[in-house]
Amino acid sequence: MSSLRSFRHRNYRILYPANAVSNIGTWAQRVAQDWLVLELTGSSFYLGIVTGLQFAPALLFSMQGGKLADKFNKRRLLIYCNLGGFISSLALGVLILTDLIALWHVFFFAFTLGLASALDAPVRQAFTSEIVGKADLPNAVSLNSANFNAARLIGPGLSGLLIAAAGTGPSFLLNALSFLGVVFALMAIKESDFFIEAKPNLDSKVREAIAYIRARPDLYGTMIVVFFGATFGFNFAIYNALMTTKEFGLGVEVFGALGSILAIGSLSAAIISAKFEKRRTPKRVMLGVLGFGLALMVGSQSPNFATYALILPVTGFIALLTMITANSLMQVRTDPVIRGRVMGVYLTVFLGGTPIGSPILGALAGAIGIRWTMFLCGAITALSGLLTYIWLKDRIGNPASYAVEDVLDTSPDDK
Repeated sequence: MSSLRSFRHRNYRILYPANAVSNIGTWAQRVAQDWLVLELTGSSFYLGIVTGLQFAPALLFSMQGGKLADKFNKRRLLIYCNLGGFISSLALGVLILTDLIALWHVFFFAFTLGLASALDAPVRQAFTSEIVGKADLPNAVSLNSANFNAARLIGPGLSGLLIAAAGTGPSFLLNALSFLGVVFALMAIKESDFFIEAKPNLDSKVREAIAYIRARPDLYGTMIVVFFGATFGFNFAIYNALMTTKEFGLGVEVFGALGSILAIGSLSAAIISAKFEKRRTPKRVMLGVLGFGLALMVGSQSPNFATYALILPVTGFIALLTMITANSLMQVRTDPVIRGRVMGVYLTVFLGGTPIGSPILGALAGAIGIRWTMFLCGAITALSGLLTYIWLKDRIGNPASYAVEDVLDTSPDDK
């Protein structure tokens, strides 16, 4: 029962199912958005562009989202972010259903939805500790990942069926409604039950978080391999879309099913990770990224669809177990007073490479094919894990003895 102990907290019990529905909507829209771009253009390049636009705000605004998390009421910030996501998804769904959709609409609303997500993510990460407390934080991180990946088991397949039956529009409307569910849940939780470890800091500065991370090999080493793993490895939407259509000559139902097949491995990793909270170390993150890259390389050379589908959940298992370990490690090893800003920097690294890597990946797939593009991305991912571990293995054993007060800057200006 200890693996479910976060459910002892009333606020967590309210938010968890709302987030589950929202995650299903998110995965449904991701599949629908990728398929919509292929319907409009048939181009892997534009598929990379729209993915890049959706994640570009993470590069530009995640640090500011972390700064806001340390400054203001996190519950209210999350309500505003989810309302922004609702408007973006609703607008795109309506445009599709009224047959007014154009490619630039997809680009624009991918960016606006990405903006809401970029501000939401670091706030949500920092908010978890206020919902369950520091003692249950690692457990909550695992359960949240299980939630996200259980939705991945449902959302892509559901979206594939909706697209086959009525086009891409309903998937966007489903996601819009799911955002409202989160808003209602956030309004229902009690602030009196929050675990407040640090008071809001109206003078918080992003550069303090950067200085804090630079002094911690365990943190910046983790972030280096996460950057390469996320930028070059976590492109399953593009990999699956192009392997499905270009290599295997199959349709949207199969594309949606691949997302659910991937989620079998990811969900298994999330469930298992809850039982290994004390084994979350930088070494495991680095070697996990190495294994993830190797799995991508093997999968890229699958001779047929059945082989690809069998390798995919193994790849998802390694990837998700590694990223859960990294996320939990960053939160638990960071002082509460600066956690929001550190997670903002972390999420900038985790998501910020996608707007750069996705268009390059799309163009490269058009030039040399998706198989060799995927193989190259896997090789880069694997090498990042191996080389970073060799570089830092003698300095990442235990959290550094480092006081957050040493980097806090009380000067009135900010950068």
